Amino acid sequence: MAEYVEVNGVDTWYDEQGDGDPLVLLHGGLTDSRDFAPNLGTLADRFRVLTPDRRGHGRTADVPGPITMELMAADTIAFLEKVIGTPSRLVGYSAGAAVALAVGRQRPDLVERLVLISGAFRKDGMIMTPQAGMEPPPHLIDAYAEVSPDGRDHFPVVVDKVATAFEAGDDLTEEDLGAVPCRTLVMSGDDDLVTLEHTIALYRGLPNAQLSIVPETSHLLLFEKPKTCTRIVSDFLTSDPSPTYMPIRRS
Repeated sequence: MAEYVEVNGVDTWYDEQGDGDPLVLLHGGLTDSRDFAPNLGTLADRFRVLTPDRRGHGRTADVPGPITMELMAADTIAFLEKVIGTPSRLVGYSAGAAVALAVGRQRPDLVERLVLISGAFRKDGMIMTPQAGMEPPPHLIDAYAEVSPDGRDHFPVVVDKVATAFEAGDDLTEEDLGAVPCRTLVMSGDDDLVTLEHTIALYRGLPNAQLSIVPETSHLLLFEKPKTCTRIVSDFLTSDPSPTYMPIRRS
């Protein structure tokens, strides 16, 4: 079931499938909720899965002004309050992971469990970053044009907004990460755009985290190994913590 809801003055598109506890999936930058169609979207067999398109992305039109991390986090918080109203499981991929992390810091009361896939909390954690004026790959332009109410020619505007916001955005510190109390899964490809060193720093900075590095995958791990990624995320979302035989960090 797809519909629109007004969120902070933005007519926001989202899809909802399945029944059960709410699970909100936050897509990557310059893409949309179709990131999850062949992989985590299958979790609708056990969750109420909601997949919103953020402002300027997918089926949600762009509006005047910037597209900053602060705005995207505020939009997500408003979406959770308005559409769900209870603590939810929140999964973010790439830029969506940064949004999910911001929500977990600012409104821990809204996040029951958190999954951060290929996300960074500092700009230096990424090998490549979006640049204003860059020429996006043709497949990104085509995917945007397929669904955007703004049309193909508006995509460079969104690219520049996202790149500008990325450069101007504030980095987080390991101390900032300590403000996220919920159980968190940090997940990445072993050949990701986000460096392994940065992914490990994110894992170590979060007080209640687990780590999963998926072998033989890149930043597109959800597409490269969809069954593996879905199983790992599903196990985390549906199981309670289990003790290990020889704990070090968790001792």
